[in-house]
Amino acid sequence: MSNPKENVDSLRNVCFQWGASLFGVADLNRLNRETILIPPETFRGFPFAISIGYHLSDSILEGIEDAPTPLYFHHYQRVNILLDTIGLLLSSAIQGKRSQALPIAASQIIDWKNQRGHLSHKHVARAAGLGWIGRNNLLVTEPFGSRIRLVTILTDLPLEVDSPMEKDCGTCRVCMKVCPAGAIQERQEDFDHLRCYEQLRAFSKTLHLSHNICGICVKACRGKG
Repeated sequence: MSNPKENVDSLRNVCFQWGASLFGVADLNRLNRETILIPPETFRGFPFAISIGYHLSDSILEGIEDAPTPLYFHHYQRVNILLDTIGLLLSSAIQGKRSQALPIAASQIIDWKNQRGHLSHKHVARAAGLGWIGRNNLLVTEPFGSRIRLVTILTDLPLEVDSPMEKDCGTCRVCMKVCPAGAIQERQEDFDHLRCYEQLRAFSKTLHLSHNICGICVKACRGKG
């Protein structure tokens, strides 16, 4: 029987060697099924979800004022590719341990209007103890704020599970002040997805970007690192 702690240690080492900044393990069975758009028969048999975070370049984010910059757009794309590469490497390592792994793309939206992918990376990350869902509707981490990108790998390899972080944004409302769409509200559950989506589409059209990105509230949420 493989050792769950040793498995976590070896997989975490692989991730950090490739530049990852955060690593956690969630109990997939505790996740709200509404945050998963993968057909049940696809993820059935995977009790664990590994969440990996990459700290975005602070210097690039500081260059954002009232719209995403070409530097941020390129950085966003390259980080997603790196995270997908880490997901593939980790999946290979897991299969080498004679277990199954299902890497979920870092940025593959299948429902743009509601901004949803195959599963919610941020909710997996929260369940894995990496942070909490902030007023900006993004994962907020203590060391990096929302200045991160995420990828998820589902697996049946025995792993030690982390506990969700029971925190919130407290009195911080800096993201509310800078949101160009006015989508961020006092309560996270009141976040206006449609306003956010429309603003992303506007940036994409006027700046000729092939992705719907913004980065303004990501820049504002700095963390304590």
